[in-house]
Amino acid sequence: MSEQQKAAAEAIQAEQAKVDDKPAQDAPPAEEAKLSHAELHALLTDARSKADEHWDQCLRLQAEIDNLRKRSERDLANAHKFALEKIAAELLPVRDSLEMGLAAAAENADVDKLIEGGELTLKMLSSVMEKFNIKEINPINEKFNPDLHEAMSMQERDDVEPNTVVAVMQKGYTLNDRLIRPAMVMVSKAPAGSQVDEQA
Repeated sequence: MSEQQKAAAEAIQAEQAKVDDKPAQDAPPAEEAKLSHAELHALLTDARSKADEHWDQCLRLQAEIDNLRKRSERDLANAHKFALEKIAAELLPVRDSLEMGLAAAAENADVDKLIEGGELTLKMLSSVMEKFNIKEINPINEKFNPDLHEAMSMQERDDVEPNTVVAVMQKGYTLNDRLIRPAMVMVSKAPAGSQVDEQA
């Protein structure tokens, strides 16, 4: 008798001893308690087959997870790469219009036509910006807001309240209410004489 058979027989005897100690209603029928070598081998083969099947399922699931992760990473990279594709396509006609205006100016320097072409191009650009929710910040005569404005200089003024935007050097812009460029502004301050009077 081989060692495997001895081990199986000992396991069966140990199980039988446990069964003998249990009450009669829990005891399995005698034919179930005594399994032949062929039946044990069949059970072992079946268990190995199921284990192999579960292992294959595990490997397939792991491969599916890896493929899904790679596909998600690829989709995200493409989304970042081509996020500006729509706005770029909308800006191309604006560029075309500018190029046509410059070509027309080279042939015929009619100032009125150049101004008209420039205004039309600016309208096209404004339309594209509006379509993509890009909003202009032009804070002239508004209270200075450090979240949206960048003070380039201060100017003493007595005709407006201190910290009022009195000039805009460069407009700012937001994209979906997120600041993409602050407005460059000149801000008023009280004249030096009025500050001395207030302190006195």
